[in-house]
Order: sequence, then C-alpha cells, then structure tokens
Amino acid sequence: MAAASALALAGCAGGGRGAQPESAAAPVGPNPQVLLLGEVHDNAQGQRLRYDLLRQRVEGGWRPALVMEQFDREDQDLLNKAQKGCLDAQCVIRVVNGARWDWQLYYPLIQLALDYHLPLVAGNLSRADASRVVRDGVAATFDPQSVRDYRLDQPLPADVRAGQRREIAAGHCDMTPEMMIDGMVNAQVARDIWMAKIVRDQRPRDVVLIAGNGHVRKDIGVARWLNQITPILTVRSEGFVEGGDNAGRYDVAHQLKRPQRDDPCAKFKTK
Repeated sequence: MAAASALALAGCAGGGRGAQPESAAAPVGPNPQVLLLGEVHDNAQGQRLRYDLLRQRVEGGWRPALVMEQFDREDQDLLNKAQKGCLDAQCVIRVVNGARWDWQLYYPLIQLALDYHLPLVAGNLSRADASRVVRDGVAATFDPQSVRDYRLDQPLPADVRAGQRREIAAGHCDMTPEMMIDGMVNAQVARDIWMAKIVRDQRPRDVVLIAGNGHVRKDIGVARWLNQITPILTVRSEGFVEGGDNAGRYDVAHQLKRPQRDDPCAKFKTK
C-alpha cells in the first residue's frame, strides 16, 4: 500500500529514495495522542523528512487522523467526498480545489492517508473568517461554549500576544503598519485555537497536525491551546526549521538547509 506514496515522494524530490539522505532519520519516542508536525511551507527537504518520519510510524501500525492546515474547515464535506471517491491524491486535490498551496509537496501525505485509510480533516480558517476576526476580534468565529472554554471573553495571555506580534512583524520584514498588527495577531491566534479545537474533536483517535512551524509551537501555538481544557492529552511538537534559536518552541527541531529564494522582503519595499 505504501508503494504509491513512496513513488510519489520520489517524483516530487526529483530522484529515487537513495538520493535523499536527509530522510534517513527514524521517529523518536512512542506515538503520542497528538503529534504536531511543522513546516517551512516551501522547503522540499523538510516536506520529505516529515513525510518519511510519519510514514515509518504509520507502517509500524499507527492509524491517526491527519488534520491539515492546507484545507479550510468549510471544505470538510468536499474532503469527505474526495476520500470516498478518490484513489489517488491528485484526485483529492482536484476535488477540493484549493489554490493557495504547492500541492505537489503535499501529494505524498495525502496519498499516505488514502493508502492507509487515515481520515483527512480540514483544519484551517478560511480567508473570509480570518477577515471577520481581524475586524471583530479573536472570538468572532467561535460558539459561546468555545469562547468560555478558551477564555476568549478575556484578554489574550500577554506572552501569547507579545510572541505573536514579534513573529508577525518579523514575518513581514518589520514593514507592517502598527495599526494592522493586532488584527493579524487575532487571526493567527484564531487559527491556532480552531486547529486545537478540531484536533480535540477527533478524540479518542490519535491525531497528527500538519501545519506551519508557527502553528505547532509549544509556547504560543496550537500546543498552548490544546490542553487548556480537559482531558489532558499527550502532545509532541516537532518543528522543521531553517536554523534560528528554537529553544522552548518544540520538543524537537529538525534542522534543514535553507533553499535559494528571492528576497522575501522585496514585496514589502516601495520603489
């Protein structure tokens, strides 16, 4: 069953498995109830390594649900339809028709889920809902019980807001107008809480979350919100990072090579 996934991964990598020494690592530790696997979205090495580590756990008998940031939660019905009717990942991608991602990087993960009958779960906030949050506040998309559970009727914890402000400012090359940052922080926090809520909704099944490194952080990301309500779950966070100081952010930080990119700040600079 895993053959299709391995072939797809090799195709995305531009060579056979023997040409991928960075994918030789073995998973560390037992399977947790929740495994948070991060990414730098365009780093193909990290995508291969993450896939390979998850594949080994699945081939060893683990059968978690796969919650993916790449699918908006409003598309869950389409995703369910695709999982019932599709034999390959390309079909799933075509049915759900998401436009924001380099889907070939995620083909192996989706194929792995199909091969092993792992539920695919949409985990992201849509752009429309994110806009509501920016305008109306972090609680805007949540029901009253969730607002109480996650204490969204109170100010965000100071360390969460400060940490998210730093990350958003840095991610936009310190060129974002100050008046916009709080709304963007609210949208990021709302995404994290939605992911935490959706992960918890899969209980008693174990869950893997596929999301950006910022979302899987232990200090200010999904892991921070997961165990704000009971029961307490065993959570493991793994970042796939391009250097930097990652102390306290993840249970393990897998170091990646930084690929050649255009200047990420160019789009923020005025002529």
